[in-house]
Amino acid sequence: MKKNIILFALILLVGCKAKKPDPVPEVEEKKTVQLALNAVNSAQKDKAYDLGKRVLMTCNTSKFKPFTTAEATQSVINNITIEKLSKTCTKYRQWYGTFQDLKLAEVYQNTSDGTTVYRFRALYSKKVANKELRVFINAANQLSAVKTLDWKDSFQ
Repeated sequence: MKKNIILFALILLVGCKAKKPDPVPEVEEKKTVQLALNAVNSAQKDKAYDLGKRVLMTCNTSKFKPFTTAEATQSVINNITIEKLSKTCTKYRQWYGTFQDLKLAEVYQNTSDGTTVYRFRALYSKKVANKELRVFINAANQLSAVKTLDWKDSFQ
């Protein structure tokens, strides 16, 4: 009987042994630093402008020249299609009028992955339009993302 109680207690003790919690992975904080506009590579700045303008000009012309692998990452090539752009352009033309131009406002560098973010103010024919276009260029000098937002004075 004593052997059974000791065996049961031993099994219970081993079975109830607390497990160590899984270590929490350290999240690498993305750090962005603002760059002076005149300190930015002018060729890359022009490339960001041209690629961003090509996307928004689709709203005026309904024609889109697809990106090549030298210009953009494969995920951007797959996600930016004439069909998707047409849906967005229909709304934008109705609310903001015709697209006119881009004005470079700020440039940020993500120090963790080398991505450069070009923040443009998108100019439209209607004065109520207050939009921005962010063009992300990766370390390989390819378009890695394009994002439109309502304009805010601070970068977030």
